[in-house]
Amino acid sequence: MRGAARLAAAVLVPGLVAALSLSGAGSAAADEAPRHRGGAVATLDGLKTYDTAVLRVNGEDQRLPAGLFEMTVDGGGRLKTYCVDIHNPTQDQATYLETPWDQTSLGANKNAGRIRWILDHSYPRIDDLAALAKSAGSGPLTEKTAAAGTQVAIWRYSDGADVDAADAAAGKLADWLEKSAKDSAEPKASLTLEPSAVSGRAGEPIGPVTVRTDATGVTVTPPADAAASGIRITDKDGAPVTTAVDGTELYFDVPTDSADGSAAFGVEATTSVPVGRVFAGATKSQTQILAGSSDSTVSATATANWAAEGAIPAVTAEKNCAEGGVDVTAANQGDAPFTFELAGAEHTVAPGESTTVTVPVVEDEAYEITVTGTGGFSRTFTGVLDCLTAGAPEPANEPETKQASSQPLPASAGGSSTGGTAGAGIVTGAGTGGGALSGDLAETGSSSATPVIAGVAIALVVLGGGAVFFLRKKKESAGTQTGTPTDGE
Repeated sequence: MRGAARLAAAVLVPGLVAALSLSGAGSAAADEAPRHRGGAVATLDGLKTYDTAVLRVNGEDQRLPAGLFEMTVDGGGRLKTYCVDIHNPTQDQATYLETPWDQTSLGANKNAGRIRWILDHSYPRIDDLAALAKSAGSGPLTEKTAAAGTQVAIWRYSDGADVDAADAAAGKLADWLEKSAKDSAEPKASLTLEPSAVSGRAGEPIGPVTVRTDATGVTVTPPADAAASGIRITDKDGAPVTTAVDGTELYFDVPTDSADGSAAFGVEATTSVPVGRVFAGATKSQTQILAGSSDSTVSATATANWAAEGAIPAVTAEKNCAEGGVDVTAANQGDAPFTFELAGAEHTVAPGESTTVTVPVVEDEAYEITVTGTGGFSRTFTGVLDCLTAGAPEPANEPETKQASSQPLPASAGGSSTGGTAGAGIVTGAGTGGGALSGDLAETGSSSATPVIAGVAIALVVLGGGAVFFLRKKKESAGTQTGTPTDGE
């Protein structure tokens, strides 16, 4: 029986990079791990159908756009999404990954299920606007006001925001959705492979890797060099597999005389991604939740390592929002212990067992975790930990000139940013609703204390001779800039 030991290891992450080095037995090709567990990958096209909302922050009203974003799926397909992080801006053309709730701010949100209920009972899921208006008792709705009312109701549950729709009918819709919402379960992933990495001996089935999908079927693609290497993807009886369904168990069939190494296979399908799936930015960008999907391309990848003798590691990683870090799991299917070092401490994984090391990383900042070992083993995991909704900006120390009530006030809600720094850009949006809004974004999601914290931590490491520290930064604002929020491009 495989045992599992959870090691709470804290690693200093003073800036954008967290580095984890493992050394031990095993042989595999150096590679970068897939950035997500599977599903849809999409590019944000901007806020397309929206009207105006009024957000109360620090006793002042801020007008901002509220409504539906659209995304283009890699490989084909379109998505419509709402925001679940009102004080965070979006990044233009940001890449988004289908992500489990527990790896986002919804994981710790007791009202996450109510948000899914809202999505299932409002626009665009319900596109008969007359029927929706009758259910809500709102009066006539347009696509723009229906989208705005739905977004407002979501923000009340995702961020606890004090927000209303500017349009009266949209406001009544938001109130009805908020009052009527009931807890609903998280929808299943469109496509994943579990686990995403396995290990074993050449000549023996290596696996199983189980297909988990909402699609009616998936196509299985063997390793790129399958014809030359002789590696096949099979079922438990050794029969080659080219298609699979939910629950299918797949195995790597590696010829007995193969040199120690590694390989990967992929699965792909075309399906409608379930409403309520979360999409998190591959870089820091406003978290989104799915409101509608065309038939879209979804995919996942699994890898295998094999060796003739000794330790045979398989390493995976996933975000752990509860602990504010990334869980790196090292499993060993060899006949010798797998030993690795982390921050000066040595750990050993016995044959047939696995160990999970939690690596704390800084909230909102990119991380890079590299696992290396003897014999050329290398695996790098990258991403952004975005587990908390951004808080409302603090009141400015100096009085600011009030803008006319017809103009949006400084806020990042529903907005976007060009380039890599949130709040640095001036963008415009001219989707199908509400007219175009433009202006400087408010600066959010950062702290002016971060450089000081990082400097102190570095000094402590030097003085402590290898002592390990845990740093976790919650989202906070560094103040607001004057200007006008964007419309969410």
